[in-house]
Amino acid sequence: METPRFMRLEDVAEELDFSPAATRKLLNDGDLKGIKVGGRGIWRVERSEFEAYIQRLYVATQRSIEAESAPELKKQDQEQEQDQER
Repeated sequence: METPRFMRLEDVAEELDFSPAATRKLLNDGDLKGIKVGGRGIWRVERSEFEAYIQRLYVATQRSIEAESAPELKKQDQEQEQDQER
């Protein structure tokens, strides 16, 4: 069975383990790209946009981890230099 091209808001929320309200906020804030269709403005998210959002989160998380560990790594490097000078 082929994966649907567009996901409903509820499907996105379920995959992220978020509430529909939290998912709607991601869409309204533009963090996750989606479209509103129909007279009632029902959200739809293209699967490729959902997957791109997940990839952006991986990149942001990795950068955050690296930024958090950078001061500790710098401190370790300085300690090693001091040990070598002794």
